[in-house]
Amino acid sequence: MKHLLALGLGLLLLLTGCNNDDDDATTPGVTSLNVTPTLVATSANVLWTGVAVTPQGRVFANFPRMDTDTIPYSVAEVSGSQATPFPDAGWNTWSRGMAPQNKFVCVQSVYTDASGALWVLDAASPQMRGVVPGGAKLLKFDPVSRQLLQRVDFDETVVYPTSYLNDVRIDTQLNYAYITDSGAGAIIVVNLGTGRSRRLLGTHPSTKSENLILTVENRVWRNASGELPSIDADGIALSPSREYLYFHALTARALYRIATAALRDETLSAAQLGQRVEYLGDTNAPDGMIFDAAGNLYLTDVQNNAVTRITPGGELQLVAQDAQLKWPDSFSVGPDGALYVTTSQLHIPRAQRTEPFRIFKLVLPQ
Repeated sequence: MKHLLALGLGLLLLLTGCNNDDDDATTPGVTSLNVTPTLVATSANVLWTGVAVTPQGRVFANFPRMDTDTIPYSVAEVSGSQATPFPDAGWNTWSRGMAPQNKFVCVQSVYTDASGALWVLDAASPQMRGVVPGGAKLLKFDPVSRQLLQRVDFDETVVYPTSYLNDVRIDTQLNYAYITDSGAGAIIVVNLGTGRSRRLLGTHPSTKSENLILTVENRVWRNASGELPSIDADGIALSPSREYLYFHALTARALYRIATAALRDETLSAAQLGQRVEYLGDTNAPDGMIFDAAGNLYLTDVQNNAVTRITPGGELQLVAQDAQLKWPDSFSVGPDGALYVTTSQLHIPRAQRTEPFRIFKLVLPQ
């Protein structure tokens, strides 16, 4: 507990100092690790967001219906330029009018847990235009047998029509899942033992956008309609001890955490739970966050083509900065401790994208 509190205080001091007007990731006094990204996979014209690496080193990616409803697959095992739909073609062939229960509608995230299971988070909101009734779900697959092991379906009391389920972390020891809702601002907590889901912090400012305008590679980020997006709770990270959940809205600067024990405590009122939220400081806008086993907290920096991290001692470090990191999106930690990151190019209008989407591997110094 003392170690984690020290980390929180370090974040408060260092990240606030890093928040400057020009969003320069190379802030004086910030250590640069100069890690060179190694290319793992490419997608020529199908946008991906999430990545998950199994203990055997297999790499999975998910492809949301972000730009269009018509895509060849939603979840696939990827290598180089090759993509193999997972678990089969049937799950990957949804179109409007089809029953959504056993189809991937709009998958926003994939995640491998400590046991090696592959989790698929289906936001079921193509182009973020509203949740398809009966489509929002969390699915657990065995990557080897390709069998569905568990499913959690969300009703409208937990996932609103305006929701967009964004990212997920799994605690395999206590058997809980934690999910961000970036469309309607909340943390969804799932007791995987009972299947019961609860929508929490839905009225708390920590899960809400600050309406930060993002400028990436000299482009102001706008959606297909030309509007400035306002994205609520997005990036999420579970501490190695599983004691704390860290979370951050995308169009915001504030980083927060809360004790997972408080999230699991069903006796707490909304007001009492809100009092347990800790503000840690301001960061550049991150889309993805993750902890490694050593307790380093990684954050993508979408505005600076960069990946940063906070060490357990509270030091802010620039891990990698490269022009190829075009909107670094989501993370996974591989079996060798390397960090995998997707690039989704969300700031570039679809018709103007000239480069493939990429997954990079960052081999970190010991």
